[in-house]
Amino acid sequence: MPLIHWLQLSLTTGIGPILARRLIDQTGSAENACNATLAQIQNLEGVGTAKATKIHASLRSAINDAKEEIEKAKSAGSRIICADDREYPPLLRTITDPPLVLYVKGTLEPRDLHSIAIVGSRKCSHYGREQADRFGSLLAGAGLTVISGGARGIDSSAHHGAMMHPDGRTIAVLGCGVDVVYPPENTELFKQIEEHGAILSEYPIGTPPAAENFPKRNRIVSGMTRGTLVIEADERSGALITARTAGEDQGRTVFALPGRVDNPLSQGPHALIRDGAVLVTSLEHILEGLDPLPQDVLDDLPPEETKPAEISSSPPAPSVAAPAAPTNLSEPQMKIFDALGKEPRSVDLIVDSTGLEVSIILRELTLLSLKGLVKRVDGQSFARR
Repeated sequence: MPLIHWLQLSLTTGIGPILARRLIDQTGSAENACNATLAQIQNLEGVGTAKATKIHASLRSAINDAKEEIEKAKSAGSRIICADDREYPPLLRTITDPPLVLYVKGTLEPRDLHSIAIVGSRKCSHYGREQADRFGSLLAGAGLTVISGGARGIDSSAHHGAMMHPDGRTIAVLGCGVDVVYPPENTELFKQIEEHGAILSEYPIGTPPAAENFPKRNRIVSGMTRGTLVIEADERSGALITARTAGEDQGRTVFALPGRVDNPLSQGPHALIRDGAVLVTSLEHILEGLDPLPQDVLDDLPPEETKPAEISSSPPAPSVAAPAAPTNLSEPQMKIFDALGKEPRSVDLIVDSTGLEVSIILRELTLLSLKGLVKRVDGQSFARR
């Protein structure tokens, strides 16, 4: 049972995600890592005799903790997934220190691969809440999953905005156990998020919201997503840590919403824009600013989710005829793809050709664009790539 070994490693004192993976690489598997000898642990870079002895002892006792933790998770209405699970977020696997396990309440879906983080100040202005709500709804309507930290202010508004759309999905990543509601006034919000997506944490059941947990939590928020949008943050805000982690450590696109120049909460987004973040005032700025999925992520996707050739970094070979539609498209996507050619067509013409509602067409066009099959030509016109 692979999960028990990943969980055992995660509950071992003295081992973090990076050191655990080094041990796995050295021994060949999570199971072998859990049975590592003292000599094997001492062989890890940066691990001395004293630390290795403590790790070795903790690793042996953690098996019982792991068994108890699985039962605790079940009692809390959650489950635990490990990095070997197909359900584990593909983009999160690519960061330098991905969590060994994730506690989940709700559901994770393949479409969550296309997700955006929205982060910002807990003590935000009315404008900030309004814009977080607005962009949460716009992104959800475009078929992207909105991910944030479940905190007061911008986070809560972003989650709320995403759920305003009938098919909107949102995921909250917590700095405490998934069974702990923090802040406490978000009890009802968390119930709704669980129904429209998931509550996630790398922390064991019952873990309180300690201050040191939140910076670590932020790497998951940005690591699961294709980009991070910052809405209102002063220069000391944790949202800037998330943005810097996304851009500098994880190579993801950073977006920033400008604000009033005399508002201290505008300092963070404005600093990010000066440093090269994409200035955002509309949904189109985000969709246009997203980079293609990393090649290693595309290579690891199951066959039914593999990318079309056009999404690669090199341009496709010239072709006289438009390429045939891939077989892994949904029925609405297939209709839209078939209605398009190399010449731009307006959304109105696509409606006439497909009989689909405008909202559905716009959402599916976004997903087709993210798959590299469709391009926006001008305004509301689209064509095959």
